[in-house]
Amino acid sequence: MNQELRIRLESYDHRLLDDTVKTIVNISNSTGSKLRGPIPLPTKKEIFTILRSPHVNKSSREQFERRTHKRLIILENPQPKTMEALKRLSVPFGVEVTFKI
Repeated sequence: MNQELRIRLESYDHRLLDDTVKTIVNISNSTGSKLRGPIPLPTKKEIFTILRSPHVNKSSREQFERRTHKRLIILENPQPKTMEALKRLSVPFGVEVTFKI
């Protein structure tokens, strides 16, 4: 029976995300688990437009954007050592990790 562990990572900072992905890949390689990925998922881009002045000059606006970078890693038949190492993984602030079996 094939089991598959999907690890989805999200972050606003792509450098933190890539460092975390490298750590997970190193853990899976050192424990002998078969790995697919990291698969880059589409980046979500949100744009916010606000008025610069609260009273006049409606045509004067400022735009801000927030990008959410995402990666997917799939572990096939993860070893118990891999699962223990992933439980102990220290993830930097700003990176969201979701595990799904």
